[in-house]
Amino acid sequence: MSTIKDIANAVGVSCTTVSNVIHGRAGRVSAETITRINDTIDKLGYVPNMSARSLVSSSSRVIGMISHLTSNTKETIIEDPFHSAFIGSIEKTLRENGYYLMLRAVETTADLSAFLRNWNVDGLFFTGVFQDEFFTTLSELNIPIVLIDSYVSHSNMCNVGLEDYKGGYTATRYLIDQGHSKIAFASPTIKDRGVVSERFLGYKKALDEASIPFRSELVFEQELDTETTIALGRRLAEREDITAVFATADILAAGIMAGIQQSGKSVPSDISVIGFDDINLCRLTSPTLTTIHQDAPFKGKLAVNFLIDLLEKNSINDREVILPIRLIERESVKSIK
Repeated sequence: MSTIKDIANAVGVSCTTVSNVIHGRAGRVSAETITRINDTIDKLGYVPNMSARSLVSSSSRVIGMISHLTSNTKETIIEDPFHSAFIGSIEKTLRENGYYLMLRAVETTADLSAFLRNWNVDGLFFTGVFQDEFFTTLSELNIPIVLIDSYVSHSNMCNVGLEDYKGGYTATRYLIDQGHSKIAFASPTIKDRGVVSERFLGYKKALDEASIPFRSELVFEQELDTETTIALGRRLAEREDITAVFATADILAAGIMAGIQQSGKSVPSDISVIGFDDINLCRLTSPTLTTIHQDAPFKGKLAVNFLIDLLEKNSINDREVILPIRLIERESVKSIK
């Protein structure tokens, strides 16, 4: 079996140069040399022995991406276009820094313990973390951790979040400004001190400011699978007391729009819809979807930068970054003023 030294001798460069190219740290290596090294790797059939390297260096260069977002449906987090874009950005940025990404869903602390016993990961990203037993277990781990969109904190962790409250407020305020007062709120399960909870509080604040009474019967919580979201759209189409819907995810908004239209009603002529995230799908729906924008790729890059700083024990002045939102106006909201 060929080694890094074999490749270095064949190309006429140092072992360090070959190692940097293999592990994605080739910033100072010329394009010609990179090509020669990669060609030689293919020719000699070199395969990195990750297990051996992990034993020698105590580093696997593997980062775990752990989803604690549980669902009662057969669909997975990776099927959500927003999470796909976000995870894709994390993988790309890690790869550029010589790391590998391992994606895993865990529901219980026992699942997490089993994962950590079986895999030597250098650091962890977590989504869907709340103030509960699971977070207590996390806080006891001696490993670099970056939380994503979490409203819990710990001195040893970093967090990349979003203006969720402002996003919920902005979406609802926009509908109110267009003359709507019968506004439904659609979301996954609302958990205390979570992303959806913050968007819900923003929704309620906008209603309160406009002296519009909050009506609990206009709150719809359900899973984000395709069939359920379309079914919700059909239910909303039957309601005479709703003129607009704020959905806390674009994938949910798209399903609602499909259900409304399948019922023979029109968006936005009969019911206006606004989403949240600004995924590419927003420009493909008919009509195109008005939504709240967040930058998923940039969020992924920031999360990786945080983790690398933790791994390299760099000084971190602020362990939390809250990214901004903005309204994107398209065609799915009608003014009824």
